[in-house]
Order: sequence, then C-alpha cells, then structure tokens
Amino acid sequence: MSSEVTTECLVIGAGPAGLQASYLLHRAGRDHLVLESGQAAGTFFTRFPRHRQLISINKVYTGWDDPELNLRVDWNSLLSDDPELLFTGYTPRYFPTADDMVRYLGDFAVKNDLPVRYDTRVVSVTRPDDFVVRDQHGGTYRAKRIIVATGVSQPYVPDIDGVEHAEHYYDVSVDPQDFTNKRVLIIGRGNSAFETADALMETTSVIHVAGPGSLKLAWQTHFVGHLRAVNNNFLDTYQLKSQNALLDGHIKGIRRDGDAYLVKVSFQRVNEVIKEIRYDRVILATGFRFDASIFAPECRPQLTIKSRFPDQTAAWESVNVPDLFFAGTITQMRDFKKSTSGFIHGFRYGVRALHRIAEQRYHGVDWPSRSVEPAADAVTEAIIERVNRTSALWQMFGFLADVVLTGKDGSVRYLEEVPVAHLHEAVARGEFGDVESYLTVTLEYGEDHDKVNPFDITAGRTSQDDTSGLDGRYLHPVVRRFRAGELVDEHHVTENLENEWDSETVHRTPLREYLR
Repeated sequence: MSSEVTTECLVIGAGPAGLQASYLLHRAGRDHLVLESGQAAGTFFTRFPRHRQLISINKVYTGWDDPELNLRVDWNSLLSDDPELLFTGYTPRYFPTADDMVRYLGDFAVKNDLPVRYDTRVVSVTRPDDFVVRDQHGGTYRAKRIIVATGVSQPYVPDIDGVEHAEHYYDVSVDPQDFTNKRVLIIGRGNSAFETADALMETTSVIHVAGPGSLKLAWQTHFVGHLRAVNNNFLDTYQLKSQNALLDGHIKGIRRDGDAYLVKVSFQRVNEVIKEIRYDRVILATGFRFDASIFAPECRPQLTIKSRFPDQTAAWESVNVPDLFFAGTITQMRDFKKSTSGFIHGFRYGVRALHRIAEQRYHGVDWPSRSVEPAADAVTEAIIERVNRTSALWQMFGFLADVVLTGKDGSVRYLEEVPVAHLHEAVARGEFGDVESYLTVTLEYGEDHDKVNPFDITAGRTSQDDTSGLDGRYLHPVVRRFRAGELVDEHHVTENLENEWDSETVHRTPLREYLR
C-alpha cells in the first residue's frame, strides 16, 4: 500500500510553467512537490511541434550587457538568478529546435534541485477537505492548494459532420513521402496548420488550408500566436499560383468516397456558396484544449472559450474551485489572442506574479516594493528608468503594470509587474494598504494597431513629424491615474523609432508636468 504524501502546494506538470513555479516556491522555502507524467521535464516538447522547429525567438547576440533588456529578445529562458541557466547558452539558432528545449528544461530542473517526481501521471483529483491527488501507481498526495501547469494536452476537435475521418496534427505522419502526389486538405489556419503545409509542399500535388475569417499575420497584429513569417512560405505558393490555395470558409462535412474524401466547404467570400472538393488526405490542425477529466465533480474547474481553457480569476484561480490555480499556456484565457500569456516569454512573468499573489495570500508576504520620494521629479525618473529596461511590461504589454501607490499619509511606493485586473481588485480589498490614489504604467500598442499594414509607407509615422504625436502601431508607455478604483486621467509617453523613452523634452518633461 502506498503511503500518503502531504505538502502545502502541489504542482501538476513539469513543463516550463511548472518548473518556473517550482523554482520560485523552492527559492522561497515553501513546501511543495511537482508531479510529471513523463520520464523527464518538458515532455510536451518531445512531441511538439511535430516538425521540431520552435517559433520562439532565441537571440544570443544583442549588443546589450543588461540581462533584463536581453530578456526582451530571449523568448525561451525561464526566470532565475543563475546566468548559466539561460536558454541562449544552449543553442545559437534564432529559431531553436524542440530538442534544445527538452535539454534546457531538464537541466533547469536538475541544477535547481527541484522536487519533481517523474513517471507520475495524475489520474484523479478530489477534495474531501484538502485536495487529494492519486497517480497511476496508487500513490496519494494531499495538498492545501494546487497549481495546474499541464498545458493544453488534448486535441481540440471542432463540431464538423464526419470529422472522425480526418487525421489530427497530434499524430499524423510527419514523413513527406507519405503524401507523395496527394491532394491534401489542412483544416485550421494557425501555425501548426502552416507548419504542416510547409513541410508537405515538396511532395504533395495540391494543398488547401481552410478556415473561417480573415487570416491574421503576427507581424501586423502583434499577437505571436497568429501566423508567423517563419511558417508562411505557403502563402507565396498560393499567391504565385503554384497549385496550393487558402480557402476562406467553414468546413461543413467530410465523407468517404472510395479511397478519398469529399469535403463540403462553405466559402465566405462568395456568400457561403458550398462546394464539395475531393481530397486524398484530410488533416485537422485546429489546436488543443485543456484536459479536465482528472477532476472529480466537486472540484472540476469551469471551462471557457469553447471549453478549451479553465475559466480563471484575475489571480489565475479557478472561478469555481478556491485554491486551484493555473500556470502556463492555459492562462491565455485572461488575454486571449491579445498579449503573450500563452507563451514562455509571457507566462514566465505571469507565474512570478502568481507566486507573489500566493505569498501575500497564504504567507502574509507583501508584494515587493520600494519607496519613492513623493515628488514629480522622482516618480518621473522611476518610471522612465523602468520602461527603458523592463522585459515583463515589454512582453506582457497591456496586461502587467508597474504601479505607483500613494498612501493617505502621502508616502509613495513603487511596485513592479502587477497584473492590471488583479491590481484594481487588490486595492479595493485593501491588500496594498491604505491607498489614496495610484498610477499604472503599462507598455501598449495604440487603438486599431492591428488594422494598418506596418510596411505601408503611405501611412507615415506621426511621431517622426511631430514630437507631440503618437503612432499606435508601435509600443509606447501609458500612465493612468486611478482614485477609488476609477480612472481619473491618462498620459501617453510619445513613441519614437528606437523605443527608448529618455528624451528630456519629448518624454521626461511632459510626464513630469502630467504628474504635477
């Protein structure tokens, strides 16, 4: 009979988010344990992406000596105090391989002596009082709280008549020779769909990539989950008339026709005219979803966004199960297709913020802060220094904020990297003390930034012609003033070409006057 293990916090999953959470708990001296179903850390990356190339930037040579600035262009490293544990030391490739990530995560777990139990797959989570977790070996674990960092581990299968005839990106062959001279339909228009299309172009006769709505390109929307340039070679073959095509519409049905398939496509560009098209292979590349099946009914988290993600509060806590938290790519429901919570370079900061929230709630440890002289000059310098260096606000644009709190006694404190939504709730609850008013400092793109082609020179650059102007297509700092939770006013720090905000006349003086 297996003995029961009791711990304060149980982390499920030893991918990048689970390891980041464990690192922070370990450094704080908190009792915790990580359970991982695979034989090593980063099991997801042993299988995905299927064609092995990551699309996360790994820029080794930056010209900067500042480690904080370097994290702006290092999208793979976890946050740690050890400069030897940066992903940039593992490969010089700008777009690294998934195998590089597996190696890095394994080293991160071992060199930080993180308490991970491998080959330990969670099969059930109940909550008679504390959480009780059981694994496939019969082991039992009891914990006051849980951090689920399992990612989106199950294929998302859309509601299409005959969808069972399609193969899934999850397990379809990655050998191009298996598709020689075949007509292939790929359903889905994300990076996994185009990654697959690019890999098969040399051997197939025809590839169609299908999905509803307008295709969104990351270089225009600033959302890194939209189609990345590294995966868009297929678009050339379509627009240059090389037998491939992008179908804008809904898939209405798939049926067998001998050794092939007939697929009904409802075309949006032509008033939903339906055509039935013949293919030899049909591949689903429609994404993934969170697996909630391990949770008993009394502690099963509510799901959202087509049941793909657990629904979460501003503190990444389940909306219906107290003390059940989430970390990693499954936290993207909080900024879905807007910021970067779904990616390592975003959620590493989200996990750190979650840790600070938990430290305050469960251990009475205040959010780290520093005192600032209550004067416009001092606050201006604090803000300018941070926006010129911060990687967290740069990566989690519009989502995380630095905060300047003014107490009713006139004191001023500066807090870094607080989730904006959590901040407003925490101030209202008095978790940051007796606050008279507060400022938020975020980095943001302007309104409709994703509607303009950034390479269209006819759009101009307002800020090059007039220093009082602002070009919303580019990142810039926004300072907002709140009192009693209500927005009082805001100040936009002028964007410039280098994204450095240190000009005395253009940046400091207007901000100083606003603060006065």
